[in-house]
Amino acid sequence: MRTVLVAVIAAIATGGAWWLWGQSDDAGRPAEEGQALAVVTMPATLSPEAEVGQQAFAVNCASCHGTNAEGRAGTAPPLIHKIYEPGHHSDMAFVLAARNGVRAHHWPFGNMAPVPGLTDADLGGIIRFVREVQVANGIR
Repeated sequence: MRTVLVAVIAAIATGGAWWLWGQSDDAGRPAEEGQALAVVTMPATLSPEAEVGQQAFAVNCASCHGTNAEGRAGTAPPLIHKIYEPGHHSDMAFVLAARNGVRAHHWPFGNMAPVPGLTDADLGGIIRFVREVQVANGIR
């Protein structure tokens, strides 16, 4: 019984820590609704495909994930974050999220709805944009 109680307390504490972390900025301060959740360094240049993807991102993703994928408190997570590195969230994970939506599993923002109207080319460019910005921020 004691082991179960300890496990439940640990699970609650871990969940609470994740929730609080998702509600704070990079310096650990509580984030206000809509505030950027990450400080993002943009690359000096983007590939032509990423430049096109940046435009598609601005139209389809930035209202929730921020102009440079920095996330928005109370809205959506930063995509420029180690959780979204290619080894954990492959390019196909981004495609599936955009096409089908995704249930919340890392962050306390709720489920993401599908993004209608994105072509394969749009998605390829958006992913290329996100990946190039991730690399500029040490995420590989």
